[in-house]
Amino acid sequence: MEQLTSSVLLIDDHPMLRSGVKQLITSIADFEVIGEAGDGITGIALAKQSEPDIILLDINLRDMSGLDILLHLREQGVSSRILIFTVSDDKQDIITALKNGADGYLLKDMEPENLIESLKQVIAGKIMMDDNISQIILNHMRGQPHALEQSHDVNLLTPRELEIFNLLVQGLSNKLIARQLNIVDSTVKVHVKNILKKLNFKSRMEIAVWYLNSR
Repeated sequence: MEQLTSSVLLIDDHPMLRSGVKQLITSIADFEVIGEAGDGITGIALAKQSEPDIILLDINLRDMSGLDILLHLREQGVSSRILIFTVSDDKQDIITALKNGADGYLLKDMEPENLIESLKQVIAGKIMMDDNISQIILNHMRGQPHALEQSHDVNLLTPRELEIFNLLVQGLSNKLIARQLNIVDSTVKVHVKNILKKLNFKSRMEIAVWYLNSR
């Protein structure tokens, strides 16, 4: 079976950290760093141009907040899995990241092997967070069940979108969905963007938490 390579974009203003993370990621056969940026403007441009499978995004950049970059990319329909990779464990940063469409929240003091494992799990469709952070996020989402129920109407989806939605909540990545449905990755990306827009979600994280709460 042909091995699928997952693309990664690094957005962080610390050159040494980017270099170390890039070296770590490229040491794994099924990952490829396709770009890196030390500022928000360059990062946004690269993200829109390449729409990588994963974006590792720091919160504290010199020219703008990573949280603002995250929101902008989601508003522009970028469907990459976006992981916040930061030193901040501030509750407000975590909640804002979720609201703005993050697919995970990782702290920079994690072990290198845990970062690689997190990337693998994200590609497999999982939501990746530090254990303490995950509880904050889940509590926040569960505190708004009525708002969630009112804003996410699955009946708005076309039959094909519903088919892809059902695969999304099973944790499949775009590549795996494309393979299962015998369509190309770009078609899946378009459908995922439409699903997020129609159901008023900013990320797969929100879809997953809503789905778990509604079962």
